[in-house]
Amino acid sequence: MMRARWWESRWFALAAILLAAVPLLLPTFPPLADLPGHVGRYHIAQAIDGSPDLARHWRFEWALIGNLGVDLLVHALAPLLGVEGATRLIVTLIPPLFVAGLILVTRATGLPLSPAAGFAFPLAYCFPFQFGFVNFMLSVALALHALALWIWLGRTGRVVLRTFLLIPVSCVLWLAHSSGWGLFGLLAFASEVQLLRSTGTSWSAAAVRATLRCVPLALPVAAMLGSGTAGEPPSWDFTAKLAWIASLLRERWKLYDVASAIVVASVLWMAIRDRRVRFDPVIGASAAIAFVAYLLLPRLALGGAYVDMRIVGPATALALVAVRVRPGSERFERGLAIAAAAFLLMRTLTSTVAMLLVAQPQQRALEVVEAIPRGAAVLVLVNEPCSSQWSTRRLGHIAGIAIARRDLFTNDQWTLAGQQALDHRHPGAAPYTSDPSQLVYPAQCEYRTTEFATAIRDFDRSTFTHVWTLDFPARRRLAPDVRLIWSNGVSALYAVDGAPTRLPGGAAPQ
Repeated sequence: MMRARWWESRWFALAAILLAAVPLLLPTFPPLADLPGHVGRYHIAQAIDGSPDLARHWRFEWALIGNLGVDLLVHALAPLLGVEGATRLIVTLIPPLFVAGLILVTRATGLPLSPAAGFAFPLAYCFPFQFGFVNFMLSVALALHALALWIWLGRTGRVVLRTFLLIPVSCVLWLAHSSGWGLFGLLAFASEVQLLRSTGTSWSAAAVRATLRCVPLALPVAAMLGSGTAGEPPSWDFTAKLAWIASLLRERWKLYDVASAIVVASVLWMAIRDRRVRFDPVIGASAAIAFVAYLLLPRLALGGAYVDMRIVGPATALALVAVRVRPGSERFERGLAIAAAAFLLMRTLTSTVAMLLVAQPQQRALEVVEAIPRGAAVLVLVNEPCSSQWSTRRLGHIAGIAIARRDLFTNDQWTLAGQQALDHRHPGAAPYTSDPSQLVYPAQCEYRTTEFATAIRDFDRSTFTHVWTLDFPARRRLAPDVRLIWSNGVSALYAVDGAPTRLPGGAAPQ
């Protein structure tokens, strides 16, 4: 009788799911780069009908767009938990949901958990999650659960039932985020081809039948055709694709994070080269098609950025849980499982520390919020490092929290038609009305948006009552009519002459 293997046990699976939440439990708020900006939008959606200040600054109209996953959940929970509390709960649950999805995909194939699974689970904190792409990551986590259901029902011969169940599920995935829905369609197709091949179906017949079975999942295309999404033409950057692989676990410490990515890549290379190891064909096919999508997708498309970068983390995670050790190599298999578990614990610990360190400057920056008059219009300027800098203080969208607390207008929100239900009411403030006009990059950076002196000279004084700078040295005056009223070393708040001022907590330099 074979001795039970601990990495295949339920307690290990449960421990991995619970560990996925740990890095986000200690910070007051999940310190993800874009997330504070999303909070501003969530608050506007929740409170605009009862806030004359918000109504004066913003327009918000719910629309059928494929980018509403966390928005809808926060809207439902905010009456009970508040917008920030609801956001914190939902975002903290995304990594455990992602890990649980990987486990269920494995279970759906009828196999135990891979000994390499511990290398996959830290990818719940892959770079898109660190970036704050929470709608996308929620959709991907749900897509893994949908894939598990797809494989299990297909493997047990309940194809008709699967079709009826997965049509509404695919619509929910699209509503959460269209990229997660698109990824699910690819994963479902690849897994179906392999399921059909296991019954003796030829490659060509399997591809045709899998295509026909996946067609019902395309129902959301009808909504996309009428969305009128704006944006620049698709743009590819194949050099960046190599950088995204190195950034697979990008968090805070470049040498450590790149070394972790190399470890993950080495495990996959070993699985390709070592005769003791193979890939499960069903999960492996899903991972393979996701990698192909990563190589083919553009960097920019339909107004969205980093389209390709988002895919590499989930693709890698699926490839890792597809790793299998052939019979007769039990000692090697145990060693692989121990190494994977050690990697999981190490990344969990360092992610927890990294999140706490990132949260500190964010909370320091938010000390200014009580000094901003309710309903003010604030020009936000953030000293943003070059994108090539590995670690940042993640202050680019911190003003979204101020919107949620003070009903402000700021220039850091996303207002792209077809991508967001939000728009502003200050056309005269252009070009300082929306993201990325708040970002001020150093002159040597490869990407430039706003120039600080130009913004201070040209911003619309009839719209903006205040200027909020982050990570710039505080000055008595930015212009003859823009004077300092509050600073603490991270944030500095300036009033435009004639605007109300308050001085709680911080102090202007003497």
